[in-house]
Amino acid sequence: MTDPGTEFEKPLPPGQYVPRGWPVLHYGPVPKFRPKDWDFRVYGATAGDQQYRWSWDEFERLPTEKAIADFHCVTKFTIPDNLWEGITGAAFVELAPPHPDVTHVMVWAEYGYSANLRMADFLADGTMLATHHNGERLTPDHGYPVRLVVPHLYAWKSVKWARAVEYLVQDRRGFWEERGYHNTADPWREQRYSYQEEDGESPS
Repeated sequence: MTDPGTEFEKPLPPGQYVPRGWPVLHYGPVPKFRPKDWDFRVYGATAGDQQYRWSWDEFERLPTEKAIADFHCVTKFTIPDNLWEGITGAAFVELAPPHPDVTHVMVWAEYGYSANLRMADFLADGTMLATHHNGERLTPDHGYPVRLVVPHLYAWKSVKWARAVEYLVQDRRGFWEERGYHNTADPWREQRYSYQEEDGESPS
């Protein structure tokens, strides 16, 4: 990694720099992982009006894929070329089909944290519920056992300690979006704060 302010060969989104290491940022404490009690759910506007649930053992057996992608934090650091491994958003939509009217998802985590995404973002290449980073299990402070990774958006959308996906037929704001962060969060457009939102970028 390069120091802040030094030249880096790959183009970065506006205002971003490459730090030493991988900073740890999150709201609230790191939750304890209890495999026997853990599950992952998909609910809301599903195609069959049903809920889906996987225990930890079942989740571990789901097919995984790998992707290399940068990681852009709204606090202005970028970690380039991360190797992620996990279950893609597209795979989850196949396992738990949404109703045709679904336009967005809300991803829920421990302690009620949440982030909203357009369905197109959830299905995008590289978006996954990751269990591994650079060939190793995620560490607890980076989201173990499962974190959402949405590489093309600012990283508050990449929810740590993910526990559920809710299908939505109408957009609504998640945790940080309710507290002044941009609803869409495109780092290449520097969509950091809600006052920057244009028509069509926020819930009606």
